[in-house]
Amino acid sequence: MKKIGVISDTHGYLDPRVGEYFSACDEIWHAGDFGPGDMIAPLENQAPLRGVYGNIDGQAIRSRFPEYLHFSVEDVSVLMIHIGGYPGHYSPRVKELMTTIRPKLMVCGHSHILKVVYDEKFQCLTMNPGAAGRSGWHKVRTLLRFTIDGGIMKDLEVIELGPRSAGV
Repeated sequence: MKKIGVISDTHGYLDPRVGEYFSACDEIWHAGDFGPGDMIAPLENQAPLRGVYGNIDGQAIRSRFPEYLHFSVEDVSVLMIHIGGYPGHYSPRVKELMTTIRPKLMVCGHSHILKVVYDEKFQCLTMNPGAAGRSGWHKVRTLLRFTIDGGIMKDLEVIELGPRSAGV
């Protein structure tokens, strides 16, 4: 059993409470748009970090993280990419990857819209944790936390960090 913390669109701001919320996580996944500053070290100090670069990320992030990741945790095949979309509205790249990889879970960011939807066509759960940073048009900064137990994803929690403009 693995507890997973999912974050995206930090855009250079990491709320200090993220460490508290992810303290019991076995892995942290960042779905892109890390932004300037050091978002990586504080997350890596919490738990092993998997990430993909986002459209605002510069060469330092792009040299460290790929455009997309395909990996397995327990018995769950995962596709993570920054610009993904959602069922019926995937980017062309994601449609191609979903068809060839056939993941059980697709994680993305970019839209700043927290959304968890099951895709009947691909038999895949799609997750977007929303945006955890202060930049963008979202109103509330959000994270996701859930458990993978064998082939089952469960205990999904939406964590609200507060208004976009507020810091701690």
